[in-house]
Amino acid sequence: MRAVTQLLDRSRNPFANLLRSVWSPTAATMRRWALTAIVVNAGITVTGAIVRVTGSGLGCPTWPRCTPDSFVPAAHEGISPVNTVIEFGNRLLTFLVLVVAVACVVAARRLPVRRRGLVRLAWIQPYGVAVQGLWGGVVVHTLLNPVTVSMHFLFSVGMTAAACALYARAGEGDAPPQRLVHRDLRTLGYVLVGAVLLLIVAGMVVTGTGPHSGDELASRLPFDIETVARIHADVAYLVVGLTFALLFALHVTDVPGPARRAALTLLGVELAQGVVGYVQYFLAVPAFLVGLHVLGSTLVWICTLRVVFAMRIRGPVGKPAENSDKLDIVPA
Repeated sequence: MRAVTQLLDRSRNPFANLLRSVWSPTAATMRRWALTAIVVNAGITVTGAIVRVTGSGLGCPTWPRCTPDSFVPAAHEGISPVNTVIEFGNRLLTFLVLVVAVACVVAARRLPVRRRGLVRLAWIQPYGVAVQGLWGGVVVHTLLNPVTVSMHFLFSVGMTAAACALYARAGEGDAPPQRLVHRDLRTLGYVLVGAVLLLIVAGMVVTGTGPHSGDELASRLPFDIETVARIHADVAYLVVGLTFALLFALHVTDVPGPARRAALTLLGVELAQGVVGYVQYFLAVPAFLVGLHVLGSTLVWICTLRVVFAMRIRGPVGKPAENSDKLDIVPA
């Protein structure tokens, strides 16, 4: 009996620790929840692509119900049970994202020292999940119109950005932001963020024009696929060029190592993404590579934001804002 009790205690420990990390958070556990938010937002972005490339976009033909008579998968004329399960599974993942979002808010509010900026950033997560859920209904009711599908993806991009900001802010203090690089490099970082956003939008146009619509009933954008694919590739070249320029500038100037490593990582991810994109194009856009390409685009976005956050500092966690003038900052 004692052995059983000890085993049960041990089995409860992980769950108890998880609850403790939310209800009695530290700066470290707050940051872990923010990192979890990044992971789940990136994950549901990729699973959304899987829904599309498997033709399961209308596997649940209604919203908020899965079928007209059921909230859970049920036999429906003209729809494969496999497609229904895939689409319903993606809907269920929304609840995981919501749980993590609520955990971020609770942890941010219950930190020993209340940080209003952190709490505001945390609130973006549950609000974003609500917006995404409602917009999912718009996507279904418009029969996967490529514009509404693209907006669905763009909302995920915004959610991921907010989670990245939460992660960065959870690991630093509340002093005014101070540049760690020359202002021109900081500006180049912002230009890079804009270029990556343009790349993502160009990719959405290619997706809305290409063959993987999510369902036979879905419409397509009235563009020539060759033309939009070339435009997307041109923007990709621009992004890689800007990244290389930023990486070179960071290496020839005296800047902290994390910024250089973040830029190097970004360049590596971009090159890998480029390889996937070209292979995907020459193999006539196979479904597996489409999902991999969406994962790559999500990683490029996360790594780009990481570079920008690595080029400034707001003091260590818990350090008063008035002491920020003692930080070692690269002069303009």
